Amino acid sequence: MAEQLRWVLIIISVIVIGGLLIHGLWSVRKKDEPATPADERVEPTEQAPVQQTAAEPIQERSAERDEPQFGDLSFSAADEQPEPQQSVEQTPEDLEEPKAESESAAPAADFIIVHIQMPEGMVMEGSKLLPAVNTLGFKYSEEGFFNRHLDPAGLGPVLFRLVNMYNPGTFDIDNMEQFSTAGISLFMTLPCDGDGLAAFNMLHSAAKKLADEFGATILDSQREEMTVDSVREYVEKVRSFCA
Repeated sequence: MAEQLRWVLIIISVIVIGGLLIHGLWSVRKKDEPATPADERVEPTEQAPVQQTAAEPIQERSAERDEPQFGDLSFSAADEQPEPQQSVEQTPEDLEEPKAESESAAPAADFIIVHIQMPEGMVMEGSKLLPAVNTLGFKYSEEGFFNRHLDPAGLGPVLFRLVNMYNPGTFDIDNMEQFSTAGISLFMTLPCDGDGLAAFNMLHSAAKKLADEFGATILDSQREEMTVDSVREYVEKVRSFCA
């Protein structure tokens, strides 16, 4: 009986040891086997997002270089709306005829400006102003102001101009009955065509007649009342340009 039990234990031991050996050999062989094609297909799929992510910043930077940037050019509603017009004095530069810019002659270097200002609270009515300027030989121009030509019929070079002292600086010839202004301005450009002193004398004479007609005051370019000294300074300026 003891002999039989001993052989049974030996057989079981052999089976257990053999099983362990077989399991160990199988594990080693499993580790040494190369990756299957299925495993190889999975790896590129896992790496693809990494490659795509790395390329995206390059594309974005390239787009930033190629496209114009407008971040510094923002506009507000105030920028888009024009400023309301105010009743301010006009300058001869603002009212010069557009065609003068395209002429080959050199631009005017200076101006003779004489203002005719109404007393405070009073205005010149257009119904009286129009016949007055027509009598003095002024001709209405397409630009909206009155020109005094060398020939009273409106021929020859322009000697000086008459404009509205206040915005918009022009006159609406079709609505002079409804028009009124607190002042007008006469100006001539220097150098001038022809006899500059004769043109200035004509301008000064027209200013005095208009001032007498409307009870207005003649002012110089500084908006100070015209004096004998102011007239002399104007004469010397005209001589310096038109001698």
